[in-house]
Amino acid sequence: MNKKPSKGEYLETLLRSQQTIFSIKDISLLWKEGDRKVITNRLKKYIKAGKLVRVYRGLYAKDKDYNQFELATRIYTPSYISFETVLTRSGINFQYYGNIFVASYVNREIVADNQRISFVRMKDYVLSNSIGISHSDGYAIASPERAFLDRLYVNKKYYFDNLSTLNWDKVFEILPIYNNKRLEKEVNSYFKENKT
Repeated sequence: MNKKPSKGEYLETLLRSQQTIFSIKDISLLWKEGDRKVITNRLKKYIKAGKLVRVYRGLYAKDKDYNQFELATRIYTPSYISFETVLTRSGINFQYYGNIFVASYVNREIVADNQRISFVRMKDYVLSNSIGISHSDGYAIASPERAFLDRLYVNKKYYFDNLSTLNWDKVFEILPIYNNKRLEKEVNSYFKENKT
């Protein structure tokens, strides 16, 4: 059975973790400590000593070299990286966006540690369906096909620069999760226009 870390091991326990971002709940589990006040007091000492960084309300990082996508998806959960962030990285959109776009259960734009994060509200049944979403490095991210559908789901008649990289079989495999007739029509229209 795992025992509670000893006095000098609390920080080491966090530093050894694969995660780069920690919530109070994560820390409570890692430290096997149920008293929130004990946790926050210990965290304050580590932050003051420069051994941890507070990056957002209730979220902490090992250092300034944390994963920004991990931070973005930890602020509101469940959530995953999608929309323009994925579309630009996969060459579907050419315009660069400084924001990180996240599919979530809220519509909100925040700044966390000088990074602007745009949360776009999705219906629960879409958000909780994991088809077309992969998990790695402490965060979830949409495939280009899922990001394409997510964007069309929330924006009618969106302009994409280059749809040639999309796998249309995957697009049509993911499409039913949205349960949306307008979206189906639009996707079929884009498919006909972009078929080679």
